Amino acid sequence: MTPQTRWIRTIRAIVALLAIVLMSVTGTVPAQAASYDPITGTGSTWSQNALDQWRKNVANNYGMTVNYSGVGSSAGRRDFVAGNVDFAVSEIPFQLAPEDGSTPESPLRGYAYMPIVAGGTSFMYNLKINGVRVSNLRLSGEVITKIFTGAITNWNDPAIQADNPGLAMPDKGIVPVVRSDGSGSTAQFSLWMSKQHPALWNAFCASVGRALPCGLTSQYPTFGNAKAQSGSSGVAGYVSQDYGEGAITYVEYSYALESGFPVAKVLNQAGYYVEPTANSVAVALMTAQIDQTPGPNFLTQVLDGVYNSADPRTYALSSYSYMIVPTEVGGVFTAKKGTTLGAFANYMLCEGQQQAADLGYSPLPMNLVLAGFDQIKRVPGADTTGVDINKCNNPTFKPGDSPSSNQLALTAAQPQDCDKVGPNQCTSGTGGALAETPISGSGTGGSATGGATTETAAATGAAASTSTGAAAVYDANGALISGGAAGSTLAGAAVATPFTLADDGWGMQQSLMLLAATLLVAAAVLPPVFWRRLAPRGGKDGVK
Repeated sequence: MTPQTRWIRTIRAIVALLAIVLMSVTGTVPAQAASYDPITGTGSTWSQNALDQWRKNVANNYGMTVNYSGVGSSAGRRDFVAGNVDFAVSEIPFQLAPEDGSTPESPLRGYAYMPIVAGGTSFMYNLKINGVRVSNLRLSGEVITKIFTGAITNWNDPAIQADNPGLAMPDKGIVPVVRSDGSGSTAQFSLWMSKQHPALWNAFCASVGRALPCGLTSQYPTFGNAKAQSGSSGVAGYVSQDYGEGAITYVEYSYALESGFPVAKVLNQAGYYVEPTANSVAVALMTAQIDQTPGPNFLTQVLDGVYNSADPRTYALSSYSYMIVPTEVGGVFTAKKGTTLGAFANYMLCEGQQQAADLGYSPLPMNLVLAGFDQIKRVPGADTTGVDINKCNNPTFKPGDSPSSNQLALTAAQPQDCDKVGPNQCTSGTGGALAETPISGSGTGGSATGGATTETAAATGAAASTSTGAAAVYDANGALISGGAAGSTLAGAAVATPFTLADDGWGMQQSLMLLAATLLVAAAVLPPVFWRRLAPRGGKDGVK
């Protein structure tokens, strides 16, 4: 064997060995993922769009299997009590004295409430004036309450007309669409009405046979011309159909985005009509209080300050959703499942929040992320080594921030003058219907975009994560988790179903495999080339 042959074979062996090592590393990625036991949860449809996207992300990037069924918050809490699921998702805590007289929701195993995603209860509607879709409807809190308690039944009611000087409101009956199932969305909406308009809400409760005083309820009473539909997709689906013209419902913002339908701007305490965008919710939640008293309501939200915030950018019906996590092994939950649950929870609180705005929600601020971290540490089997606020890729804060600082809130634009109570009305579209609505009433109209910010967007990188689009954001594996165009569909065919953002199919595993393949090719091609360049000029085949 000549020196050339031995040299080439040696180099090829070394390069091939490197390729084999790399290929073995890529093979360990799914093997490592297999160490995550599948987990299962049920509950809120309000949060389902975000959960479905996050489940897809961790399945693709980390090999986790997270099963989730949006059966409603009440059903999710009951499943957790029965020990049939590993976690539940709800907008309200366990009801120890349910308003419908059902069995108290008293889990036998320990649990904690972990914030997962924030958002605004939006009012999606289907209304036309002279055959043209209305996309800029404005409603005060009192008018909303009267619509959903049967006190206002026609779109040309003087109170609605007063909210909308730029629209000649049509003589058409209103069809309120409510949830038929136990719902956190219903609970949040009814809590707001009971706090802000107690006289109207109590009068309604009395008329439908509910006990007084009437507070929060998960089961919305049927009344008058109202239609009851199951789940967020059910109520949004009814409104989005042709027969739904004249209808209005309460649902999470993401369903309006995907369906291509508008949402009402709601009057806040500062006298501005505001849409439930990520920024307006982020501003509102800076005035939220968290119950820090140890007990069954620990970490539950107190929203009175949100409802009555004096900040003109506030969306008044802002809140956040909980994941109910076990703090003890029991039922179907094991410590090994706790490893998966802890990793998934950490992903949701940090990198997952990058997608919140594109999905129609608002990312959690730092104080709620810190509270969530405390709950992860209580989950049996959870690996807490990666629970670090300084490594948390959340768009509402940056390293060195304090819990009282919210980067999205700092960069949120002030509302335009045409969104203020007065003779003019902005013509800009909302939700998933961005086309302007022609002026059919009085006033001069105007655009709702382009307001001044409290701080310039250049102060932070958070301004990119808004409902109008976002800069590309990548997770720890190099996979795209957020960015590009906003996750909304403009006017067109209405499909009221949860939606997900597009995958980027390239990650660390694919990069390693490409490198391994390159090395294998190099092992075959490069050694002879190098030998010819290195061999003495006077020699032949490496022999003098």
